[in-house]
Amino acid sequence: MAENIKVKNGNSFLDWIEKTGNKIPHPFILFFIFAVGIIIISTIANIFDVNVTDPVKNEIVKVKSLLSSDGVNFMLQSMIKNFTGFSPLGLVLVMTLGIGLAEHVGLVSAFMRNSILNSSPKIITFMIMLIGICGNIASDAAIVIVPVISAIIFLSLGKHPLAGIAVGYAATTAGFSANLIVAGTDALLAGISTEAMKIVNPNVTVSVVSNWYFMAVSTFLLAIVGTIVTEKIIEPRLGKYTGNKTFKNEAISPVEKSALRWAGIYSLIYILFIVAIVAPKNSFLRNPKTGSLLNSPLLNSIIPLLLFLFLIAGITYGKRVGQIKTAGDIPRHITSAMKDMSSYIVLVFMIGQFIAYFNWSNLGFILAVNGADFLKNMNLKGIPLFLMFIILSSIVNLFIGSGSAKWALLAPIFIPMFYMLGYNPALTQMLYRIGDSTTNVISPLFPYMPIILGLAQEYDEDYGMGTVISVMMPYTIALLLMWSLMAIVWVYFGIPLGPGTPLYI
Repeated sequence: MAENIKVKNGNSFLDWIEKTGNKIPHPFILFFIFAVGIIIISTIANIFDVNVTDPVKNEIVKVKSLLSSDGVNFMLQSMIKNFTGFSPLGLVLVMTLGIGLAEHVGLVSAFMRNSILNSSPKIITFMIMLIGICGNIASDAAIVIVPVISAIIFLSLGKHPLAGIAVGYAATTAGFSANLIVAGTDALLAGISTEAMKIVNPNVTVSVVSNWYFMAVSTFLLAIVGTIVTEKIIEPRLGKYTGNKTFKNEAISPVEKSALRWAGIYSLIYILFIVAIVAPKNSFLRNPKTGSLLNSPLLNSIIPLLLFLFLIAGITYGKRVGQIKTAGDIPRHITSAMKDMSSYIVLVFMIGQFIAYFNWSNLGFILAVNGADFLKNMNLKGIPLFLMFIILSSIVNLFIGSGSAKWALLAPIFIPMFYMLGYNPALTQMLYRIGDSTTNVISPLFPYMPIILGLAQEYDEDYGMGTVISVMMPYTIALLLMWSLMAIVWVYFGIPLGPGTPLYI
């Protein structure tokens, strides 16, 4: 079987990507280099009196040198604030409190296994795609869990388990940004977008639900496209499995099923309680002026409300399966989840410095104004501009695995630039999410690629990196094309991206 699926060695393009990507340092070091670069560039630009006219205030804005007395004082005095005041940090850590508990007591894994294993064989591929895409509510946990389960399911149905791994990997990774509900990714990216908007307009805030409508519809589109690619391209190519692996029934136990049911009951009670509070027109969770849910305390409090939901579900499940026996077990599980965030916290320290330097020096503002003027002079707006940005994001994604690191790099440039052209920052963020997701599965530098490769080799020991990339390439091409097409249609009809989030400012 390996002979049928193995790609030829020596692909110069893939070799170039891997060789070049391996030279890229750790994101922390990368942003340290960027920060030093900003210091040097701001000093040189200041010497040459680089400036631009603010198109709104009609004032001259000059580059400020970070090596001046004011610049050095800023870097020293703002260092702690740049770190602790970085918007995404608190949002992500708060979400981790709830989601991390649910993951560590086994709720996330049990829910996914129960949802997928109970699906009809006729729609099993679609259900794996749907559950896998929505699995990003548990952040990266789904990337590890879903491919394992989908391989077992495919094997049990007489299908090739490597096709199961492929569809599970595609769902959780190429479709990472989409979801039916608001997830930690929304909070993370919205926070960075809000920080980037301070370059041109500190009064504009990007809400965590600013892309909700688009991403919810995207979930079904990606699930359908992924299903077609799997059944029409991947499965026929892989053929019949002839390996030695056999299926072992790993369905959830009666205890887990009962715990899931009770977690669902208590979660539903909580949701109904919130609905009951929001229902009255004079509810304190509605907009006090309009009585609407737009720009309301409810949407502004979505992160704490989701935290409570996951805590309720996680604690209920954990007590039922014996993972939580005493009150002290709750913080123990949460602490374990927070330990997993240590690398992110370290990275945020340097990202916060880079963005702060970029903003203070006025380099971001000047780049945005000049970039917008350049695009205006080129008459490059609308669909061509959007497609170019999606492609750029997808290429950068091949070399920098961290979604937050990429957006922290691109947002300070493109959020203000697109804003100057009249586009809502939420639209720029949405376009980025398309490119950022779809090429994950073909990047040799993606941190979960080795895990997927090891899993595949359990079924075929000859499975190599080139095989993984060649099998996953159809997903990248199909999802990138169809998702971009959906974005074009969405913009053409002027559909809001989320609650109270129009396409234009």
